[in-house]
Formats: sequence, C-alpha cells, structure tokens
Amino acid sequence: QVQLVESGGGLVQAGGSLRLSCAASGSIISMDPMGWYRQAPGKQRELVAVITRGGDTNYADSVKGRFTISRVNAKNTVSLQMNSLKPEDTAVYYCNGVWGSRNYWGQGTQVTVSS
Repeated sequence: QVQLVESGGGLVQAGGSLRLSCAASGSIISMDPMGWYRQAPGKQRELVAVITRGGDTNYADSVKGRFTISRVNAKNTVSLQMNSLKPEDTAVYYCNGVWGSRNYWGQGTQVTVSS
C-alpha cells in the first residue's frame, strides 16, 4: 500500500505562483501515470495534469502554459508548478497515482487564489 501526501497549498493573490509537491511512501517508478486533480466547491473533481513514467505530459486546457507537472522517480515525488494563478484555480488539489488496476489518492491540499 502506497500513501501519497500533498504539500505546498495556501493562499496567493491572482497572478502569483505556488508549487505543490506529492511525496509517496514507496516507489513511484511503477506508477503510470501520476497526476494532479482538483475539486472546487460544488464541482466534480477534474484532471489538471498527468505525467507518464516516461515523462510524457498532458494538461487541462485551462492550465496549459501556466502549470508544469514533473516527477522525480528516484525521490518518489511528483510536483506541480503553478504560475499566473487565477481565482478560478481555487480548489482542493489531489495527487493521484495509477499502479496496475489500483488508483491511489492523497488527502488533498487547499489552494486559494484571491482576486
């Protein structure tokens, strides 16, 4: 059983930046893909960005050009660099990892962007 723990959330003004990190309790080298999702109040959880074991990435249209996902398998971490933040980016952000048929989730970290 692998646990994922997010950190780095907080309150930031519009136009600012935050870096989210996800630390795994075990090796992530077999997790494919890993990603970040978010859920705003009253809305469904949505994909933000994913990264494969080989480093291929995919982003939601709403964050393309502003967010960057990365992973360091040797350190069992996945990060999300968020720039030019907008109020509509406000949500709880969740780290996700897929290992075979199993889906692992972190507990989430709150990101609040003030206007």
